[in-house]
Amino acid sequence: MAIPESKSELIAAINHNYTLLTKKLAAIPAQKAFEAIMEGHAKGTMMSVAQLVSYLIGWGELVLAWHNQEAKGQAITFPEVGYKWNQLGLLAQKFYRDYEHIKDYQTLLKLLEKNKQQLNKLIENFSNEELYGVAWCGKWTRGRMIQFNTASPYKNAVGRLNKLLKQLAQ
Repeated sequence: MAIPESKSELIAAINHNYTLLTKKLAAIPAQKAFEAIMEGHAKGTMMSVAQLVSYLIGWGELVLAWHNQEAKGQAITFPEVGYKWNQLGLLAQKFYRDYEHIKDYQTLLKLLEKNKQQLNKLIENFSNEELYGVAWCGKWTRGRMIQFNTASPYKNAVGRLNKLLKQLAQ
């Protein structure tokens, strides 16, 4: 799928990649979801499928938080308070911790679904011009920043889950 360049393409990319993602997540046995059996987001680390889902929720929530800060007239802290763009591995670990109290795989998947719905609702509130017509974070447009942190990581997660599912089938 090409990089989205419009509101409708952005929503389509998010929904398409999310649908693929949910199929892979559904194929993961619940008893395996909390085992650290996948390569982590930080070099040399391992993570669980639950942590991967936490990472996706974390980025989605961060996108919503940026827009909440903006709506309140506050300066947006990119990527997150206390983190720089070159510390994304540390930020991933923060996302793991943010949701580690959830011990039920289905509950975590429901949070991911809710987050995706909130993101689609957020996008609906913007015009094509607001999403793709002006720079929003450095040189990146609002739509591109949303895509970087939703559709793209969903797609990346599908690849990671495909690899894991092959390992589990052996």
